[in-house]
Amino acid sequence: MILEPQLIVELIILGLSTGFLAGLLGIGGGMLMVPFLTIIMSGRGISPDLAVKMAIATSMATIIFTSIASVRAHHKRGAVRWDIVKRLAPGIVVGSFIGSLGVFALLKGSYLAIFFGLFVSFSATQMIMNKKPEATRQMPGTAGQLGAGGFIGFLSGLVGAGGGFISVPFMTWCNVSMHSAVATSAALGFPIALANVVGYAISGQTVQNLPPSSFGYIWLPALVVVATSSFLMAPLGAKAAHTLPISKLKRIFASLLYVLAAYMLFKGIVSF
Repeated sequence: MILEPQLIVELIILGLSTGFLAGLLGIGGGMLMVPFLTIIMSGRGISPDLAVKMAIATSMATIIFTSIASVRAHHKRGAVRWDIVKRLAPGIVVGSFIGSLGVFALLKGSYLAIFFGLFVSFSATQMIMNKKPEATRQMPGTAGQLGAGGFIGFLSGLVGAGGGFISVPFMTWCNVSMHSAVATSAALGFPIALANVVGYAISGQTVQNLPPSSFGYIWLPALVVVATSSFLMAPLGAKAAHTLPISKLKRIFASLLYVLAAYMLFKGIVSF
């Protein structure tokens, strides 16, 4: 597959958009990236089943770079809760391996597309509802955070997102401030992405009909272009997170997620 100018422009725009959102909302950009990568790949002759899987894997690979840029910006502001990162990360790594190396390889792309659509719809609803936690609720102990990390890593591996769609609501539910939750989610994106990418690369080695320049399920040309542009934009999103009205932005973003979720549900259903 040749990267013609139009494709490069599409990938750059996608990278800039997802990088900004990763820094702004701590979501890793995957919920936006996966549907658009699926559209791009499907339009260039890749089978729908394989396009969904490669979009998920490639999206996750870009988060390795986006998370580094985003967390550096948040760390400078002292917003990252490294104590939470240390407790969630081990479970995240284990859950990510189970999701990307095991379940992901066994499921058809159509099932993953439907699961992605349903879960993104749920995430969008949670954003709009914006429920406030009880004043006395706090983060669970070490064992509880290990278990939560495993759940976050596992689901992230199935949908190709950085885990912020679970970790940010989870932390705010436990009365971690929104800014700290977003910043900490950005830091968690690195172990989530790294563990899942290893799983995608290994599980995709025996797959037939992969496009040129693929490494397992990861499409390297898209990774390079999207990761570069998102890496440049993530710090700007992180900076904006401390000044913009996050609640209003979340409602706007949630509306977009409903549209993308509907597309992925349609894609999964017609692929049966």
